[in-house]
Amino acid sequence: MSELQYLRGFGSECSSEDPRCPNALPVGQNSPQKCPYGLYAEQLSGTAFTAPRTENKRSWLYRIRPSVGHKPFKRIEQIFLTHDWLDQAPDPNQMRWKPFDLPSGAKKINFIEGLKTVCGAGDPKTKNGLAIHVYSCNASMENTAFYNADGDFLIVPQEGWLQIKTEFGKVFLSPNEIAVIQQGIRFSIEVSGPCRGYILEVFGRHFSLPDLGPIGANGLANPRDFLIPVAWYEVIENVDYKIISKYQGNLFVYHQDHSPFDVVAWHGNYAPFKYNLKNFMVINSVSFDHCDPSIFTVFTCQSEKPGTAIADFVIFPPRWSVQEHTFRPPYYHRNCMSEFMGLILGEYEAKKGDFLPGGATLHSIMTPHGPDFNCFTQASVEELNPCRVAEGTQAFMFESCLGLAVTKWGAETCRKLDLEYFKCWEGLKSNFTGPR
Repeated sequence: MSELQYLRGFGSECSSEDPRCPNALPVGQNSPQKCPYGLYAEQLSGTAFTAPRTENKRSWLYRIRPSVGHKPFKRIEQIFLTHDWLDQAPDPNQMRWKPFDLPSGAKKINFIEGLKTVCGAGDPKTKNGLAIHVYSCNASMENTAFYNADGDFLIVPQEGWLQIKTEFGKVFLSPNEIAVIQQGIRFSIEVSGPCRGYILEVFGRHFSLPDLGPIGANGLANPRDFLIPVAWYEVIENVDYKIISKYQGNLFVYHQDHSPFDVVAWHGNYAPFKYNLKNFMVINSVSFDHCDPSIFTVFTCQSEKPGTAIADFVIFPPRWSVQEHTFRPPYYHRNCMSEFMGLILGEYEAKKGDFLPGGATLHSIMTPHGPDFNCFTQASVEELNPCRVAEGTQAFMFESCLGLAVTKWGAETCRKLDLEYFKCWEGLKSNFTGPR
């Protein structure tokens, strides 16, 4: 699993063919009258044909059978994977969830069965919005694949590794790594035990690297550190293979008699990829005060309003803190954006103790938040020597300009919502020394 080979480069134009079939890629054209090895040519479009060249995403797949060969779609019941946020009353309170449950007992739950929606906004039909899910599973997807017709999945493992089979090849994913599987790409996930993690889904748009502006040409997440799978195929026939689709917020299934992972070769710039968060180049203040947390952005998915994100993926990795005469933890804040935080490992510097790996927080638009009483008290008097921050820790944030609504599962069913979260700020009192 750790010996898998990858191509490199974010958004790169790549080509790959399984070494068992050399010269499987057609020469000089995309759709010859007869493809090598009797393969079928199939284009997978991630954007409109007429999207600007700088934004255009598509790949050509050369496969043993075309994707169209299957039985009709049938709708299947779903319980906790939902885009039906309008049933829930708005709640602007600060929210914190204790670690979401891992599967227990003998019941086997695969990745798709273990998906649960915590919150979201917008509508996949209009291709505007996002959803935040968690997954909890303990079984592999046997003779089952999944694709999301609504948008891209950004997968953030917190517990346990995932072996992901995709139409483009295999990806091995461990905690502190992330993967993006774009709209329409079929995949299947194998596990070796209980697994848990987070998913950010964006509807009808794709993630990009943020502009660097005055930072210059280098820094943050470097394009060369993104890994793309190499072509790999399997021949499994005369079986009942299920393909599950998420379409307009609903789940559908169709059956076929062969594996969908039969792509012998491919080329293009629309492919799944992974990234190791330890490779993030941190930018920060070396004099006084804070840079805004946007300096920790790994990915962004921009809205129509310049500089405003439908979704940002932000991390808070280990780093040096050296600011002089500065309160070093995150500042108190009221934000025009929604902030959903998760913790992969360790202790988040501003809320040690009750914000735990596998849990989450949500601070809604304009709801105040910031360091708890203990953090403020300690940081206000500590000696300001250079020190390492967040050593052994990895926290992250999904941030959005949209107002996130919490689902019934997130608010009630999961039974993980901490109703005493507000108490962590109760000790903050007036320290005013001026005239009364």
